[in-house]
Amino acid sequence: MSYTLITANRNYSSWSLRPWILMKALDIPFANEIIYFEAENYDRFRAFAPNAQVPCLKDGDRTIWDSLAIVEYLAERHPGVWPEEEKARTWARCAAAEMHGGFAALRNICPMNVGVRAQLHAVETPLQRNIDRIGELFAQGIDSFDGPWLAGTEFTAVDAFFAPVAYRVRSFDLDIGEKARAWVDHIIAHPAMGEWEAQALAEPHREIGHEEEIAAVATVTDDFRHAE
Repeated sequence: MSYTLITANRNYSSWSLRPWILMKALDIPFANEIIYFEAENYDRFRAFAPNAQVPCLKDGDRTIWDSLAIVEYLAERHPGVWPEEEKARTWARCAAAEMHGGFAALRNICPMNVGVRAQLHAVETPLQRNIDRIGELFAQGIDSFDGPWLAGTEFTAVDAFFAPVAYRVRSFDLDIGEKARAWVDHIIAHPAMGEWEAQALAEPHREIGHEEEIAAVATVTDDFRHAE
């Protein structure tokens, strides 16, 4: 197996982070190709992914697109992607699927922007419900499977799926509860997350659409990225 994972900007691309952090945490070797977001990505991204999106995994002549499909493809080939214990594995798959298909308010109002800290203009009901559910879900996983990771003592795919949420919680100082915030601090301290963040802060590229998203919903109070 010779994997190439195609991702986008470290600062913004929450979907890219998921398989990247999983493969790093589990020591699955891969080459990484970064293709930056631009105002119009479709034709450029269609050149490597049929859905014109990142992430995309290449394994020889096989193309695996969508972060959930990539994770399941890896799970068939590498141990440790999902928890070994059945109850934990079932919960982890449900939680990861909920993240994959839900939390629309959190995604739309609190975009991932690794290098900034911001004060939201408002926290309306749909966002508050997402914040409350994140806190509930994290606490449930930690209490049920004895942590420090969401489904037990080892980093697995469910942690990878929520890794972008950790940056959102930190950037917008979201109140998800003490137990859930401990997981956020724990994953941000992971060496692979440190590598991702260092690359995000050093990244010179700014994509105006992503910058406008955060400016529309919050006041940026700090920007730790290197100047363009």
